[in-house]
Amino acid sequence: MSHQAPEEPSSREINLKDFQRLIRTMYYEKDEARGIEGTFMWLMEEVGELSSALRDGTQEERLGEFADVLAWLATIANVAKIDLTEAVQRKYGHGCPGCNHLVCDCPDEEKP
Repeated sequence: MSHQAPEEPSSREINLKDFQRLIRTMYYEKDEARGIEGTFMWLMEEVGELSSALRDGTQEERLGEFADVLAWLATIANVAKIDLTEAVQRKYGHGCPGCNHLVCDCPDEEKP
């Protein structure tokens, strides 16, 4: 097993592709061993923690929980071999997938 020396954290903005790559570098071996189902359960736990933070948490707690949910989503995508940037671009890169407009005008009773 070879480990690359970690890069120093940066204060620069991070895009989705970089974030997914960062999560892969940090956790992939553990994530792959846990599998999609086990990792999905962790994501659901984090979604529950986000729900609590949205109801009763501080802004700092909300920031942390949003980051955790995004990290666990990136983890599952890595194990499932899904490029999140590609997935987002394909589904939302040309506007709302329901009405195909940049600003959604789908009826409220419909998704999205």
